[in-house]
Amino acid sequence: MQGNIQAFVQSLQLSSTQALALISDLEGVQNGSGAASSPIKLACQVAQAFLGSGSVETTPVSLTEADTNWFEACWSTPSCVLLPKSTLEVSQVLKIINFFKTKFSVRSGGHSPNPGWSNIDSTGILIDLQNINQLAVSSNKSFISLGPGLRWGEVYDALDPVGVSVIGGRIPHVGVAGLILGGLSSLENFSDRVLMRIPPGGLFHFSGKYGLAADNVKNFEQIVLADSTITNANAQQNSDLFLALKGGGPNFGIGTQFDLYTIPVTTVWYQNGASDIKSTVALIIGLNTTTVGLIYSAPADKPAAFAPFYNITPAALAIPPTNGTMHNYKDVYAFWRERVVSAQAATGANTTFTLQPIPASLAKAGMAKGGNSIGLPQINYQWWTTLVDWEGEMNGDAVRAAPIATTEKWRELAEERGLYLDFLYMKDASRDQNPIAGYGATNIAKLKAASQKYDPGQVFQTLQNDGFLLSKV
Repeated sequence: MQGNIQAFVQSLQLSSTQALALISDLEGVQNGSGAASSPIKLACQVAQAFLGSGSVETTPVSLTEADTNWFEACWSTPSCVLLPKSTLEVSQVLKIINFFKTKFSVRSGGHSPNPGWSNIDSTGILIDLQNINQLAVSSNKSFISLGPGLRWGEVYDALDPVGVSVIGGRIPHVGVAGLILGGLSSLENFSDRVLMRIPPGGLFHFSGKYGLAADNVKNFEQIVLADSTITNANAQQNSDLFLALKGGGPNFGIGTQFDLYTIPVTTVWYQNGASDIKSTVALIIGLNTTTVGLIYSAPADKPAAFAPFYNITPAALAIPPTNGTMHNYKDVYAFWRERVVSAQAATGANTTFTLQPIPASLAKAGMAKGGNSIGLPQINYQWWTTLVDWEGEMNGDAVRAAPIATTEKWRELAEERGLYLDFLYMKDASRDQNPIAGYGATNIAKLKAASQKYDPGQVFQTLQNDGFLLSKV
């Protein structure tokens, strides 16, 4: 506990009765005449006095709040959970964090698989944004305003009757804020003939045309900075912060309102299922072109499964019909399969091997909208990502060993074959990876400059519990 007590209490705008009582309690603790209490407990008590008991879960914290995180390994019990209902309340919460110097985490949807990033144990405070869940559509339907407490499924449901959509998350229960502020995943990338392991800043079904979710932010309408100042960031105002927030992660402030451009795409054609399980169609949709790759997992001459495509005259034929091998995919898949089969036998773990084609148009779309801080290469390439689920905390290291080793195998083979790109996508990145390090020296320098400018006390680097922090780069 540091700083001037009276000035701090007055800044919380409490009633005179609450303020006098709080000053008395804090001064008693400071001079030793009051009941002994830890700074974290005092911070929770002050938050409860300001926010009200209905917006603060104190010890014992409800398991409903503690275990909201999607990934069970991230379930934890904070000293208290704060549920602010407005930007002003978030500002006051950060005043409390600063005054007591308490550790904290921030949760929008809690979809991170990394323990301690959108939750925290009893050594700190969890700021849960679920109650800041406003959604408004502009009068001309050109943009919408979202609160961080929304999930993307709620957003799409609300926009369907309006006849517009936005570039957001592909999974309905992912939170709004984490996806927009991120922009990366947990794997490696390579050139157009190989692959990498990544997902979002908000990768979406139509990102080949419109870019990432971060690229489609019109305005970070309300951002609470470390010193509790409320500001906004767009192409005209605080433009350096605007760029940093587009993929820079949890390093600059807490977003409480995001203005996103809408897109006119609400109805699409799709089909789930295949007439031949050996057939796969890879589809890349760009602004001016659509690339279709037809892959059949056996030697063949014009497999019947692809008959609907044969009467289409292509604008260009990138690869002629060929019976050949896919060395990188085949080699890494064999490496991966051997390890995950062994892990499943030992632990019951389920593991996926997922490829995601990324067209050059995705990065170009982002650049056309002012750029972002991620540094995506403007070439065609592939991402690789994996999802693992298992029972039993004791099995974590054994289960994670297979995807970690596979990631290194991608790197090894891609470097040998001149195909490696040193880039990881933040939103699916693992706790032991450092995606911001792959943004490029220029972007990293801009991010660090923005961090020093908007958070000179480095609150988000030192008091924030964990995350893809600039202090790790």
